[in-house]
Formats: sequence, C-alpha cells, structure tokens
Amino acid sequence: MSETWPSDLGPVMCVVGARPNFMKMAPILRAFAAHTPVIPALLVHTGQHYDRDMNDRLFEDLRLPRPDINLEVGSASHAVQTAEVMKRFEPVLDERQPACVLVVGDVNSTLACTLVAVKKGIPVAHVEAGLRSYDRAMPEEINRLLTDQIADLLYTTERSAAANLAREGIAAERVRFVGNVMIDSLLSNRQHARAPAATIALGGGDPALIAAAEGYGVVTLHRPSNVDDPAVLAALLGVLREIATGLPLVFALHPRTRQNIERFGLQNLIDRPRMLLLPPQGYLEMLGLMAGARIVLTDSGGLQEETTALGVPCLTLRENTERPITVNQGTNTLVGRDIAAIRQRTAETLAGHGKSGRVPELWDGRAAERIAADLAGWLLARHGGG
Repeated sequence: MSETWPSDLGPVMCVVGARPNFMKMAPILRAFAAHTPVIPALLVHTGQHYDRDMNDRLFEDLRLPRPDINLEVGSASHAVQTAEVMKRFEPVLDERQPACVLVVGDVNSTLACTLVAVKKGIPVAHVEAGLRSYDRAMPEEINRLLTDQIADLLYTTERSAAANLAREGIAAERVRFVGNVMIDSLLSNRQHARAPAATIALGGGDPALIAAAEGYGVVTLHRPSNVDDPAVLAALLGVLREIATGLPLVFALHPRTRQNIERFGLQNLIDRPRMLLLPPQGYLEMLGLMAGARIVLTDSGGLQEETTALGVPCLTLRENTERPITVNQGTNTLVGRDIAAIRQRTAETLAGHGKSGRVPELWDGRAAERIAADLAGWLLARHGGG
C-alpha cells in the first residue's frame, strides 16, 4: 500500500449528529490519522444535538477535533429534521467531493446523510450496522433498517448483526465484523474518568450517605415510551424511590424527563437526598459514575454496552434491545416496565447475585483500527491504487 493518499482521491467525510455519535467517531478519526497512509478526513456535525455547552464538553472529553463543517440543523420533528439535514448536506458533498461518507449509529442524521450520498453515487460506510430491536415504533430502528439497505460497507459490533442483515437480503461481502468503537472510546478514556465522589459532591450529593449505603446506583431515562406517559413515568419513579431507600441513586436527568416530571406534577416521587438529580453529564463524568456503580438502571442503548464492558450489572427498562449480546454474554437484563421485575432484579443484584457476564468478542479497543485498515484498502482498490 502506498505511503501517501492519492491526491485525486477525496477525503472520508465523517458525520456526527447527536451525542452518541461523538463517542463512536473519536476513535475512528484517531485511527485514520495513525493509519499508513494517513486517511484524510472531514468531520461534519449536522447540529442535530444542539446543546452547545454539552457539545463543547464532549469534544474536549473525547479529544475529538472541532468539526470542519457544522450544518446547525437543531431540533425539529423527525421529518423536518431529516429533510433539513439532507438539504444542508448536499451542497457540502458537491463542494468537497469526498471519496466516501462514513456514518455511525442510528440517529436521523445517519439516515439523512446516507440518502444524499447514495443518490449522488458516493459510497457510504455504516459503523454499528445490523443491530435490530425489531420494534418499529422506535424511530432509530427505521433509521437502522434503511441505512443498512443502501450503504456500501456495513461494519458490525457483534456477530448476530450479520444474521440480521442476511435475513434482510444484504450480501455478505458488504458486511465486516470489526468490534465496537464505543468500547474503543471507553477503554482509551477509562484512566481519565472523573472520580464519582467528585461528580456526586459537585451535584450536591452527600458523600456520607453514599458511604453509609456502601455505594450507589446510576439511573438514566429518556425514551418517550418511559417518560411521556404520566402513569408509566410515575410507576417508574415510584419503584426507583423504593430502591433508593436501600441504595442511593444518582439520576442523570435528561431534559425531556425533567420537563415531564414537572409537567405531570411528579416531584413528590423524588426522595431527596437519596435520589440525587444531576443535569446531563459529560462523558468522563458518566464513565466514572458507571464504573463505580453497584447497578445501572437505564433505557439507553449505549449504556447497555458500556456496563457490559465495565462488568457492572445493568437493568434495561425496555421490552427489547437492539444489542442482544449485552444480555446473552454481558451484564444486561431486560426488565421492561415490569415494576415487580425491576424490584426483584435490583434486590438480587444488590444481594450479590447480579450478572457478571463477559466482554464480547473484539470489544478490545481496536475496532477503529480494523475499520481504518479495511476502509482504506477498499477505497484504494476501487481507485486503482490498492
């Protein structure tokens, strides 16, 4: 392979749109820079996630370079947001003429940029392909299905993803099992994680309370199915309040969840100080909190993977997961919105009977390196220089 990237072959245009994308893209960009030849990259931020302060913290925490281009799309309905990303992304493609567009995850920006690129004949690589919840009420599931159908290269995090893609008629030669770039980020940042005691104290928590209880649990809730229905949210807060009587809970509160707690008048279900409400946390703060927790209760996809890598028991408050390996091999247990199951599984975990699990295959911190090597070889071969 040549030591230099061909001068007439454009860069790889890397797209991020929302918070989970940043953790996936940071190790990929580092791997591109370390590859021989160096793979030129352009970072495009669609602005789908528009909390400027949080974006700044994430870029700093993850050592992610500032975007070359920010489309500044902002929040809107799914249709409007997807259309606006497409509208603003097209002239960027026309101007920069990339060799390839690389998208990650399953947010609206992932699908929108894939559609524009494919219709212009520009190859697309999708990182974290083939994950399926089989719940089409989830907008992310639609984004995953459609992106995988039309992307050229599909990089998967677990072997079951290949079977999902095969069932959907996708040729095996488009699929590469490379491992999980989210875990690349976790392993490279573990030593930089913020001490949980500092995060808890800064948020107004009582270190003595944590010490007396011999630890704490971490909670995140943000999915509409859990937080938009007042009866469902009240039931979940009620069981969390019960759990907090024995184990203090650190609740990193999504803005949507905070607004709905106030809108539905459910503040009385928050047991302070045993339920510590924090604003959305930076990556290094959350990494420290998860690593030190006795249990994590969440409806987040990413946290299911991170807790498995950390060996921390996780209860997922959803009826399904697109990351089954975290259940089959990892520390994750699906409990849905079954209050009795949440209560029972938490008690078992705190009694020392939580899932220990194991770290899945190729979750070794080198997924991004494998992506860089494969993508460079594929693009150079297409160009005639491989």
